[in-house]
Amino acid sequence: MTFKRPYSAGLAALAVGLFAATAAYAEPTVNKGDNAWMMTSTVLVLLMTIPGLALFYGGLVRSKNMLSVLMQVFYTVCIAILLWALYGYSLAFTGGSDFIGGFSKAFLMGVTPDSKAVTFSVDANITELIYICFQMTFAAITPALIVGAFAERMKFAAIALFVPLWITLIYLPIAHMVWYWAGPDAITDAAKALAAAADGAAKTAAQAKLDEINADAGWIFKKGAIDFAGGTVVHINAGIAGLVGALLIGKRVGYGKELMAPHSLTMSMIGASLLWVGWFGFNAGSNLEASGGAALAMTNSFVATAAAALSWMFAEWIVKGHPSVLGALSGAIAGLVAVTPAAGFAGPMGAIVLGLVVGVVCLFFCTVVKNSLGYDDSLDVFGVHCVGGIVGALGTGILVNPALGGTGVMDYVAGKIADYDFVAQMTSQLWGVCTTLVWSGIGSAILFKVVDVIVGLRVNVETEREGLDVTEHTERAYNM
Repeated sequence: MTFKRPYSAGLAALAVGLFAATAAYAEPTVNKGDNAWMMTSTVLVLLMTIPGLALFYGGLVRSKNMLSVLMQVFYTVCIAILLWALYGYSLAFTGGSDFIGGFSKAFLMGVTPDSKAVTFSVDANITELIYICFQMTFAAITPALIVGAFAERMKFAAIALFVPLWITLIYLPIAHMVWYWAGPDAITDAAKALAAAADGAAKTAAQAKLDEINADAGWIFKKGAIDFAGGTVVHINAGIAGLVGALLIGKRVGYGKELMAPHSLTMSMIGASLLWVGWFGFNAGSNLEASGGAALAMTNSFVATAAAALSWMFAEWIVKGHPSVLGALSGAIAGLVAVTPAAGFAGPMGAIVLGLVVGVVCLFFCTVVKNSLGYDDSLDVFGVHCVGGIVGALGTGILVNPALGGTGVMDYVAGKIADYDFVAQMTSQLWGVCTTLVWSGIGSAILFKVVDVIVGLRVNVETEREGLDVTEHTERAYNM
């Protein structure tokens, strides 16, 4: 992820052929192909959520709660889009502090069709409005993931209040901490100025400027954690919030005693397939350019997903004696989750190994651990997204190693790939994982309690038994 920085229009205004008293810099270019790819990616991420996630979740609940899940996901997308435009983008992706941005872009002030956002390449920009929309879809899908953990028992009024609070107080700070930085243009320009400084005073001033630019970044980013497309920001963030919600709200009526089988695995198959298709926008789009980096993320999103689906399926076949459709679908989602932070950093063979590992690990958490502890995470949000996100985030720290086929991490000051240090990189990854777990876990618990006091979290027993579709929305998913 990269983020916009201010540009001075006067730098590109010097006339060709005239002498100038100050240095002239070329205006960063906007490639129409990159713009087209990013618009496509943005729509693909929206496809992941509606209809992808909505149908995947909807098919997994009982038929009496199908519409309630669809409504919760659809509402979440709508409210997230508006909050993002009003203040979310500004708080996430402008300077301010290590933990949150400012309000300089609130209400999209100063953003025009000609505004630019940086990519990972120096002097290669995309249109800022496209970048805003792309990040908007991430802010929409993340809280939508959470609702699966306590599906079939939470009041819609509670969802309506919790989601905007969570986006504001949990998602935006994490996004800022992980992904905000000044961008390659600012760092490279400052590094060049330092190298060109002729005397001690000039070098001191140039170094101070470079230090200032490097300091203009999120707290986790400065710790050196890498997260290509959202292992921490999206999946661990949502997964731990979902677990906290499931624990505080409590188990569904009849959980462990009554059959609560998915009412339509056909719907879930459609939804999971749409998730996989849309995830190419999620992962390959996070490269921000239609380049080889996007091709790598695309390839990894193919192979890691397939490996995880087969890994889960065969492990389940061995343990339970049968391969299930739900197992294969869950494995595919786990693979997509795990490869998300690694998509642009790991090599394809590393991504396959990551998929094979995460399929088994997530199966273990969704069955053995969940059954042993007895918590009711309705749609395995914690077991797939949080656990898969942790596996992916830590795996990224290993697989980024060029010796294992990874890309390495670019050092924009030196202008080359930095030397790989296993201990340092894994320490950085742990900072990202642990900070997200603590911030979202504790913060979400507080928000759930606040919402409980104001509107109450859970429907009553009668309402839950009748189903939320009729009682909350006075509609039925199926009239036959």
